[in-house]
Amino acid sequence: MAVHPSIQSVTDRIIERSAPRREAYLGRMRAAADAGVRRAHLSCGNQAHAYAAMGQDKPALTGDQAVNLGIVTAYNDMLSAHQPFATFPDLIKAAARDVGATAQVAGGVPAMCDGVTQGQAGMELSLFSRDVIAMAAGVALSHNTFDAALYLGVCDKIVPGLVIAAATFGYLPAIFVPAGPMTSGLPNDEKSRVRQQFAAGEVGRDALMAAEMASYHGPGTCTFYGTANSNQMLMEFMGLHLPGSSFVNPGTDLRDALTRHTAIHAASITAKSNDYRPVCDVLDEKAFVNGIVGLMATGGSTNLVLHLPAMARSAGIELKTEDFSDISRIVPLMARVYPNGLADVNHFHAAGGLGYLIHSLLDAGLMHEDTRPVFGRSMRDYTQEPVLTGDGLSWRDGARETLNNRILRPAADPFQPTGGLVALDGNLGRAVTKASAIEPSRHLIEAPARVFHTQEAVKAAFRNDELNRDVVIVVRFQGPRANGMPELHGLTPILAVLQDRGHRVALVTDGRMSGASGKVPSAIHLAPEAASGGDIARLADGDVIRLDIAAGQLTVLTDISDREPARHDPAENRFGTGRELFEIFRQNVGRSDTGAACVN
Repeated sequence: MAVHPSIQSVTDRIIERSAPRREAYLGRMRAAADAGVRRAHLSCGNQAHAYAAMGQDKPALTGDQAVNLGIVTAYNDMLSAHQPFATFPDLIKAAARDVGATAQVAGGVPAMCDGVTQGQAGMELSLFSRDVIAMAAGVALSHNTFDAALYLGVCDKIVPGLVIAAATFGYLPAIFVPAGPMTSGLPNDEKSRVRQQFAAGEVGRDALMAAEMASYHGPGTCTFYGTANSNQMLMEFMGLHLPGSSFVNPGTDLRDALTRHTAIHAASITAKSNDYRPVCDVLDEKAFVNGIVGLMATGGSTNLVLHLPAMARSAGIELKTEDFSDISRIVPLMARVYPNGLADVNHFHAAGGLGYLIHSLLDAGLMHEDTRPVFGRSMRDYTQEPVLTGDGLSWRDGARETLNNRILRPAADPFQPTGGLVALDGNLGRAVTKASAIEPSRHLIEAPARVFHTQEAVKAAFRNDELNRDVVIVVRFQGPRANGMPELHGLTPILAVLQDRGHRVALVTDGRMSGASGKVPSAIHLAPEAASGGDIARLADGDVIRLDIAAGQLTVLTDISDREPARHDPAENRFGTGRELFEIFRQNVGRSDTGAACVN
């Protein structure tokens, strides 16, 4: 199937725009690859330090013939999604030995849980943790002893940070290793209902705690389609996972078999093999376009609109907001997974999952088939699903028809004709909104503004019954330069309560919302941010704001051109909970519409 002309047009302009940066990047990667096997350049003393604790693997390592895999892990047992990684290194090492290779844990990277820090001071470190993760992975791989890298990470900032590192070491092959979602617990819509009841004072904290514990109940990724699971989709659509591996539950035989096979496959695609696949060749312009297509087709997290440009820049590729918009206009929404439906990711996977989506999108010409993924020969191989038989792990054709059309539909008969994310432009700047969970009747909101500098102030106004009307709530000084761009997910129940009372409600902010953002129209990531003098800093209570999702516009209808921008020095955001360590990031961060990055 020929690629859709609009997909090809977006791809061509990304290639043209990126050409100088991409050429320089690939030149560096080719030079690094030409230098040969990394260990060959280490002294005997260097190598003795590297292998001192390797026991039975020492002879293979010192002989310089065996492939050595570097494991970069985000394991900790506070994150349910990362707790399963505790056993992965031993599985990988054993599998590597079976094919004459070796593996070492090159290093660990920090991994914070946004679910724990939502509404807390620690959330102001969350976005910048992506850059820290990239740098920490760089430290791990700087020992220069590896022929390929395996990246163990799942959640919000962890996967983007690891991709930035993988691209930086792009002369090495790289495979990303998922851990899978937890089994289904309390349905996400029921959890959300209890949250709203608690916000409205209808139930107590005991009921809220019971609901939360029943929803987040075991090892694995949270089951809603937020940033963590959007990351897993992205890795598969971009060809960095093994096919069909994203949503296999942890603690199962299939999950363990996939982990072992990842090591075996990684050992087969190094420069020592006849099938060398450096990640710089995997992460090309077409792969990033495929990732954006997947984001739109599934109604994925708005956080990826921040992360994808940052990841792309590390591979010498420049993405812009209009690339997301133009792809969103032609890629239909094919999945309904909470918060834009009632299903969770386990139900989505059972209905046909990513293999079905990729098959349908390829047949519709909405994806590039001719990329070079880590597995197989093209993205057509990612329409397969893994299975365990008496002969071990193998792949077979995945679903060719949806197994539940309330969750998953073909490109020819989608839930809606356009993608789940919409870029917004106007006289306030550039923002993004997640439209897939919003009722069409609320795609146009025009109302007076109520302006706040903190989400705590919004909650106080709600408790004082000051917001019981049509209103556009503006929360500014929440951008990366102001306070690290925390998610404002704690506002979601309040906004939902106001909307359910019949009011026309929207949110405008230079901060972020969670990947689990729901049914209230929200213009987020607004750039320029208030701390940089953006026009959001000139807004005042009563200014009329128009949010038009269909037109892709965010406009203040009141003339604010003669106003001086408000000033706000959130001194309390500079200290405590480690925030003082991150001042260098706040001072050097880029704009949110270019990825809010510090390291590239």
